[in-house]
Amino acid sequence: MRKLVLAISMLAFAGSVASADPILDRQALMKERGKIAGGLSKVVKGEESFDAAAVLTALQALQANAEKFNAEALFPAGSDTGDTTASPKIWEDKVGFNAAEDKLLADVKAAVAAPPADVDALTTQLNTIGGDCASCHQTYRVKKG
Repeated sequence: MRKLVLAISMLAFAGSVASADPILDRQALMKERGKIAGGLSKVVKGEESFDAAAVLTALQALQANAEKFNAEALFPAGSDTGDTTASPKIWEDKVGFNAAEDKLLADVKAAVAAPPADVDALTTQLNTIGGDCASCHQTYRVKKG
């Protein structure tokens, strides 16, 4: 669990350095998000022991990540080409895209407000959060290859 907390701290520092390229910025934000969720997933899978304080720290890092999301800055007009898996649907359905991110943020905030007391509770929360991610990716991401 200490590795998880250390990794989150390093990601938070790395994520605080912004570039001027919205594609790189959003990729960095999503990569950070994936690493945090991946660390929580290890706890759910039993690969890491459940430590309530470390889990809460990870959920708080996930919330901070979700709060950094700014669709206007990360997905401006013209950033739909290049090295990106962003679907054109993002620009066609900004309302739906923003709603998907708002749902993720609300679900992460709920998890932070009611921290899981055990692995089962974390599993339930992570299933909800992961479902948000999967739903958004199905609609607003183009799979490469």
